[in-house]
Amino acid sequence: MFPGFDGFHWTFGHILFLSIFFAVLLTLGTTVVIALRRTARDMSSGKAAAICWQADFAELPESERRCRHELAGRIECRTCPNAFDCRRCPDYARFAVIKPVADCTTFGLNYPTDRFYHRGHTWVRAESDGSFTIGLDDMADHLVGRPDFIELPTVGTEIAANGPGWRMEKSGRDIQVRAPLDGTVVETGDYEKGWYLKLRPKGNANLQHLLRGAEVNGWLGFELERLQLTLGQPEAGLSLADGGILMTGLMDGMPEADWDTALAATFLEA
Repeated sequence: MFPGFDGFHWTFGHILFLSIFFAVLLTLGTTVVIALRRTARDMSSGKAAAICWQADFAELPESERRCRHELAGRIECRTCPNAFDCRRCPDYARFAVIKPVADCTTFGLNYPTDRFYHRGHTWVRAESDGSFTIGLDDMADHLVGRPDFIELPTVGTEIAANGPGWRMEKSGRDIQVRAPLDGTVVETGDYEKGWYLKLRPKGNANLQHLLRGAEVNGWLGFELERLQLTLGQPEAGLSLADGGILMTGLMDGMPEADWDTALAATFLEA
């Protein structure tokens, strides 16, 4: 059926077949090129990270998708419909004016009020030069302790909110930490410094999606309850009702616990 083979003769059927064949090849090639260009464009603009996060969020249990206003006690029950991105929530302003009623306690953990907090257990602090410093919050720090290995993005890397922030390893387990906001990496830290990234946002940073105040207290209560149920071991020191405080270096102290499940829920890994 193709030119160059013995016995081939040009006929109307051959011409029609080859025309259709090469038209299909051209269509497939064009589709692949367009898809690759769109993928490259989405990756460079942060859309790829947003698409991945939307898929991961949809796989989270409903109990892990509580609206921030439920956590603060402003409303009785609400599942977040916006993948924790309050910046595009049409109901945010309506609920935000309601006085929060969550307990004002951080259960013995350190959550300074000059910072904002991401559901993936990172904190964000605005600096005087317009940059933002990012670190692990105190619950995550108590769980992981000193990481065995840390892989940080290089200076100049652009990261997107809810996309990959940095990677750690602890006791043979891989931990992917989600970025709490959009920006370009201008400096990297480490465990000793108590922070991991400094970002400079494009334009004015919108931190509306991050938790603060009573929202942090309510969220932390749910997180500690979830952790206690997941680990299910009394030596965790999580009996908050009788004054227990989360022990430092919990992964080192409880090596046989179900850390795959606990870490996945803590760092919002689907």
